[in-house]
Amino acid sequence: MTASITPCFRSAPDAPTVPRRGLLSSLLAWLVCLWIGTALAAELEVKSAAISLGEDGFVLNAEFRTELNPRLEDVVSRGVPLYLVAEFELKRPRWYWFDEVVATHSVTYRLSYHALTRQYRLSTGALHQNFPSLEEALGVVSRIRDLPIAEKGALHPGTAYEARLRLHLDLSQLPKPLQVTAIGDKDWAVGSEWHTWAYTVPEHASK
Repeated sequence: MTASITPCFRSAPDAPTVPRRGLLSSLLAWLVCLWIGTALAAELEVKSAAISLGEDGFVLNAEFRTELNPRLEDVVSRGVPLYLVAEFELKRPRWYWFDEVVATHSVTYRLSYHALTRQYRLSTGALHQNFPSLEEALGVVSRIRDLPIAEKGALHPGTAYEARLRLHLDLSQLPKPLQVTAIGDKDWAVGSEWHTWAYTVPEHASK
């Protein structure tokens, strides 16, 4: 993810030639600014993803990097919930027609903060859990474990499929005034790229 960085220094138009030591110091200062700008950026990234065959069907396991920038952390701490959505899609490529979409699945995480209890709450559907820190709440978002994606007979043994997964901040579920503010604002444009990989169904999947 590319961070927008304000230069930490500016050379005067008629400045004399910078000595080598000064040039190295200036370069080091620029690198520090680059590191700080990158560190403050929100980071949602798919670190790993895999499909496996379970007892009742096919399941998804995945790991994400989940970091929010200071602005989003402040928004949550002020009582505005954020919605993080993990989207999964499985396709069967077809050379003679459009790819066949075999399975789709999404998981929505509602992240909120309660000032009275000083705890963060993470909700998924009717389930919710409280955490003493934002890092712990995001730690749960960062892992998908044995998520059912297809029944055993839905995928054909020996067939190659294309899977893809991403995690992003859903702006459509924000309060209307914030939706207007978030449009075109890089601090709110938080989401991973689609992570794509190939999956071939094991021959013993039909047994």
